[in-house]
Amino acid sequence: MQEANIPSETKAKQVAISLRDLTVSYQEKPVLRSISMDVPKGQIVGIVGPNGAGKSTLIQAMLGLVQPDAGQIRYYGRPISECRQLVGYVPQTESVDWDFPVTVLDVVLMGHFGRLKWLGRPGRKHREEALHALETVGMAPYRNRHIRQLSGGQQQRVFLARALCQKAEILFLDEPFGGVDAATEKAIFSLMNNLASSGHTLLVVNHDLSVLDRYNQLLLLNQRVIAYGPPRLVASEENLRQTYGGRLSLLDQADYAMADHLQ
Repeated sequence: MQEANIPSETKAKQVAISLRDLTVSYQEKPVLRSISMDVPKGQIVGIVGPNGAGKSTLIQAMLGLVQPDAGQIRYYGRPISECRQLVGYVPQTESVDWDFPVTVLDVVLMGHFGRLKWLGRPGRKHREEALHALETVGMAPYRNRHIRQLSGGQQQRVFLARALCQKAEILFLDEPFGGVDAATEKAIFSLMNNLASSGHTLLVVNHDLSVLDRYNQLLLLNQRVIAYGPPRLVASEENLRQTYGGRLSLLDQADYAMADHLQ
């Protein structure tokens, strides 16, 4: 088993997510190979790797959308079938049908649907919770706007609010910084830090190597675990070369500088 190296200071914390020997294939071609790692509660984990490394497949498998060939996924010791409401997903903005006629508040109220009775409709309490979630992410003033009228960063905040309304404790964010400016990226990181401080666990797919130091834990992935742990320990130039192979030469010099800074 390819066991991720977990620093001793994180082992004492409650494990929110545990993977053991997770292996996934598409048409008999391995995409993920024996992935094993523990994610402590209240941590922000950056998932980094080249295109085709299996980042999206890892998220899909952890969400129960892809059937693994082998291995085990546990949330607080339970399979996702027993705690699906604890897990929320924030998609890439370009994967959403923005022509669907819904307001910001409508989108957040969708977080309640999994807990409503058959054909039930959200009531006053649900609306209050949705508005509170929007206030948490700083989007309450936009509650009556059509979702497509928002910027990419604002849309990401709305989907975070929907996950919070769902009562999700574990959040998966797929490229939340795509198409946003530096100020918006900083604001989203600040929001994620606040969520982690309140006990949420976040797994974030990200291509930007210049922000690796903003994560609590870093997973370098290329079909297998290259390294996993605090950025200062795993974001070495050697580990990045193993992760990206020959494609590392295409990265900005700033990315090399960040790797050196973390040492």
